Amino acid sequence: MKQKKNSLITGTVFTQINEVPQVATKLNRKDYWGAVKVRWLIGRDHYLVAPGLYATGKPDESSDVFVTANYKLSFDHLRKNLDGINAWILVLDTKGVNVWCAAGKGTFGTSELVHRIRVTRLGMIVNHRKIIVPQLGAVGIAAHLVKSLTTVCAKPIPGTLKQSQTNANAHVSGEIVEPGFRVIFGPVRAKDIKAFIQNRYQTTTEMRTVTFNFSDRIKLLTVDIVYARYKLFAAFAIMFLLSAIDSQGINLYQAINNGLTAMILITLAYFTGILITPVFLPYIPVRMFAFKGLISGFFLSGILFLTGDLGIGYFGIAAWFLLLPAISSFMTMNFTGASTFTSLSGVKKEMKIFVPIQIFMVSIGLILYVINNLT
Repeated sequence: MKQKKNSLITGTVFTQINEVPQVATKLNRKDYWGAVKVRWLIGRDHYLVAPGLYATGKPDESSDVFVTANYKLSFDHLRKNLDGINAWILVLDTKGVNVWCAAGKGTFGTSELVHRIRVTRLGMIVNHRKIIVPQLGAVGIAAHLVKSLTTVCAKPIPGTLKQSQTNANAHVSGEIVEPGFRVIFGPVRAKDIKAFIQNRYQTTTEMRTVTFNFSDRIKLLTVDIVYARYKLFAAFAIMFLLSAIDSQGINLYQAINNGLTAMILITLAYFTGILITPVFLPYIPVRMFAFKGLISGFFLSGILFLTGDLGIGYFGIAAWFLLLPAISSFMTMNFTGASTFTSLSGVKKEMKIFVPIQIFMVSIGLILYVINNLT
């Protein structure tokens, strides 16, 4: 991808084999505006940089090498925290996905890291053999394989995925010419990089601790709100159609009147699950996200019942006491993909338990809603 020199590339660093683009460590207004837009899913699929090698400051052969994804938000966050540091940035092709998610999907992985080390000829640019990988990418990187697969020798090391580069000057078959790259897992957050370097490349307990505090959760809310909008519109359409059914057949006036009310209630449940529950996540006394959303949904239903906003009729009230918590639970369950507190196995277990419950609640709720319209 061709980068705009005035927005990202500030110059060139010359090495013995090629020229490496030098990037700014100060973000400009365009960078910040791009971050705002991507958090609202505007241009998210194209918010990336070209994979390859970049430089901050004036690095030389002894400078550190930091690895990141080619999702521009991740790239920007790293380069911003390398301000004042002469370093190399090795960008992997993760298809525009952040480090944590890409590691789970396999694109921020051993094969891509080894490939990128080879195609950039990193071993000829630096005189050391260490690369610093973000801790959240550890699940995708096998450090021992990276070292063996980047070892330059006269013949392939048994068991490697590809034949390593062969040195014509090696006189002994199998002789190691250059050692492979050693992976060092850095801190969870890029803001700790300078302290990590000062601590002789050792992470402290605090640097290794994964947090998911209030500010972290708030930053992710906009993505989930926009991402699930089509589910919200589909729910609107279903409730509008069901609202038209009465004892006489199809009632357009009732569809408009009750349908608008239903849309408001669904919207409240939607934002309860996708906004309110994540904000108060640590204070809801259960572990599973779907269960937290269920509790919030019942709380919402109780408030609306006490204020008389759940409508009239026993069947109608019962319907909303099932529908609103189910919607809230489903939306909060979606938030598991944004949290570093969940694992793939944990999410699968949670879905196995709560998806059938949500389907049951919605099914019975819709039946009761129609019955209420018919009575």
